[in-house]
Amino acid sequence: MFWILLVQVRRKVALITGAASGLGECTAKLFAEHRAKVILVDIQDDLGRMVSEAIGSANSMFVHCDVSKEEDVKNAIDTAISTYGKFDIVFNNAGISDPLKPSIIDNEKTAFDRVIGVNVTGIFLGMKHAARVMVPVRSGTIISTATQLALLQMWVVDETMVNRAGLTH
Repeated sequence: MFWILLVQVRRKVALITGAASGLGECTAKLFAEHRAKVILVDIQDDLGRMVSEAIGSANSMFVHCDVSKEEDVKNAIDTAISTYGKFDIVFNNAGISDPLKPSIIDNEKTAFDRVIGVNVTGIFLGMKHAARVMVPVRSGTIISTATQLALLQMWVVDETMVNRAGLTH
């Protein structure tokens, strides 16, 4: 079944957040391997450029983007359109976490706000600005990742589990 998805990315333009490493990097390489044009979006400029170079400039480009900032997300999507003339897929994959603390009492609100900004607000902004382009043409695909931890009941609670649960419930 997964190969069907890969056939469908051929000649598509895909924007992937968190594309400088991990799942985002692997997805960008896989999509490019199956003839998609990929826009790698991340705050890790050096890693993002290295991934783009590994894929090749004919099939990819890197755009610096902090997904928690609306202007950055809007700019990344507008760059995809101005470069490739269209925009077909957004993969909202960027995510961060804070080290686990033994108790909720040990968590800081600034860390919580930072994690929520990337993991929840970032996905909202990716959906919003993708829809801004996709709805008028009645075409496009929005994919957003979460984590299985969001579905588990655990005695340790951290920002990542809370905000990803917000995406899955």
